[in-house]
Amino acid sequence: MRKLIIAIDGPAASGKSTAARLFANKLQYVYIDTGAMYRACAFAAKEAGIDISDESALKTLMDAIRISIKYDASENKIFLNGNDVSAAIRKPEISGLASAISAHAIVRQKMVELQRKLGVEGGVVLDGRDIGTVVFPNADLKFFFVAPAEIRAKRRFDELVMRGENPVIEDVLNEMIARDKADSSRALAPLIPAEDSIHIDTGSLNIEEMIDLLNTHYLKKVKTQ
Repeated sequence: MRKLIIAIDGPAASGKSTAARLFANKLQYVYIDTGAMYRACAFAAKEAGIDISDESALKTLMDAIRISIKYDASENKIFLNGNDVSAAIRKPEISGLASAISAHAIVRQKMVELQRKLGVEGGVVLDGRDIGTVVFPNADLKFFFVAPAEIRAKRRFDELVMRGENPVIEDVLNEMIARDKADSSRALAPLIPAEDSIHIDTGSLNIEEMIDLLNTHYLKKVKTQ
């Protein structure tokens, strides 16, 4: 049976990354965390002291950058120029930078090219903000996760606490709202659902229920092949 390309888009902390990773593991597919790739770009720019608005500097950075993913059943490891940056790119300050840097055409071009190379043969689950609209507009299955900002902020807050950080819930919520606005209003590849995407409200769902829903739609799809 032909292996599918499965796209899961949605805003921050909507559950898409966890669901995509676990669902890929269930199907024995490869999970590609595209958001982590943009975070790695943002981290690289920050470490190099590059002004995000400096197109020339960003082009130089993109020409030299090397991003790779090591697939693991529990989590993906993201490597930047050979160094494991999986933890460093999850810090709150990187989120805003990732949104800003991903709005630049030179950055998106480089990342989309890499994402397509990784997923073109199928057997992949990708999550992000423009997978079903830009990266793989012909994906076999497209999902769009949604959830209220307050619920998503609480999820991110709990995640940060588990990592040993001391976040302030109001700050997390404000950052979430700002990120949503930036992602949805940018001119290049904005966060919008593909017309043929399946919407899933994850606000009241636990991860097992998310996976069950994804699997139900997957089984319907493969029966038509």
